[in-house]
Amino acid sequence: MLSVVVFILTGILVGAFGTLIGAGGGFILTPILLLFFPKLAPSAITAISMTTVFFNSSSGSFAYSRMKRIDYKTGLVFAAATLPGTIIGTIETVYMPRKAFDILFGSFMLIFAVIIVLKSKMGDHSAPPDKKGPFRVVRKLIDAKGYETLFSFNMLIGIIISLFVGFLSGLLGIGGGIVHVPALVFMGFPAHFATATSHFVLSLSSFTSLIVHITDGSLTGVVKMAICFGLGALLGAQLGARLSNRLKGSVILLCLAGALVIAGIRILLMGINL
Repeated sequence: MLSVVVFILTGILVGAFGTLIGAGGGFILTPILLLFFPKLAPSAITAISMTTVFFNSSSGSFAYSRMKRIDYKTGLVFAAATLPGTIIGTIETVYMPRKAFDILFGSFMLIFAVIIVLKSKMGDHSAPPDKKGPFRVVRKLIDAKGYETLFSFNMLIGIIISLFVGFLSGLLGIGGGIVHVPALVFMGFPAHFATATSHFVLSLSSFTSLIVHITDGSLTGVVKMAICFGLGALLGAQLGARLSNRLKGSVILLCLAGALVIAGIRILLMGINL
């Protein structure tokens, strides 16, 4: 009974922070699982994490939809682009050794942290709508508070990034938001719309990954744990969405970078010492 409570409370914290930064919480939960459950196979770890990401991103997307921060047109295109990579990455976890998994995961965390810090120094400004170039599209978004933003971005670059995000998401069980959010911001999305749109993409891509994990048996023996984390993340997502209204985009990005550094160093050292 105690373990159930601990799993749910952990899920709430993971879900709240994951929704706040639009990353789904998988990059937080995966290090926790690696640290406290060293005997779990990479496939089981990613299965639990992606179950949590699905609950978290679905709940968070519902909250963000009420705030009118999701760019649905772009989100559907990017979600479709993630599907092939998500399926391939999810299948590959079965064949990846635990040491290689830890080293790869930790290295990516540190790389993404550096990218996000660099972006936060550049400020939280969307790309101008009159910027020209091939495959460039313009979006005009108005949230529930009446805040209007007009920006542009390169759709082809976004699709290519989404393919990579899908593979990384399925392989590491991190949801892919840690890549998608900074990528969207770099492309021209305002940070708050980037986190919301990323969460919407996560809800679709994580569902695909979850189906693969169910069919290949990766959840066998860890279903109870996965559901407990997932239910907690479902509740935490609503808290995280509310907190996003109180923080600036640059603060959200720095929170994400800080979390990545902590997780990355810890997991990388675990992999090296195995």
